Amino acid sequence: MTSIADIVAEHAHREGPLLPILHDVQKAFGHVSEDAMRDIAQALNLTRAEVYGVVSFYHDFRKEAEARPILKLCRAEACKARGVDALVPIAENQSRVKIEDVYCLGMCSVGPAALVGDQVIARLDQARLSSLLEAM
Repeated sequence: MTSIADIVAEHAHREGPLLPILHDVQKAFGHVSEDAMRDIAQALNLTRAEVYGVVSFYHDFRKEAEARPILKLCRAEACKARGVDALVPIAENQSRVKIEDVYCLGMCSVGPAALVGDQVIARLDQARLSSLLEAM
């Protein structure tokens, strides 16, 4: 199992390693805990407040693990123009998957789009979103 120390050591050579470390901690543990923030701050010679400030500023970082799978649904203008608003009720009418709004996945020409883990799913329609939610 990966530890915070392993992740910090992997990025120690980088200039400005905090964000890559936080991303890897989030990926490995599903969140950035208070203990992780303390350990990262100590390893990088930063204050806990500096690390906490970064974690709380970026909405992708979680301070507690989410038990449900997460689907990030693009709600930007291009996806709105391509019909994402018709998909929102489908997403909201279930409780197995946590739905989060994001504002641009860079898939404007093939929207509506969603992100599940590291995978972008494009050209969503009602049937495709329903299938995706059932599969999660």
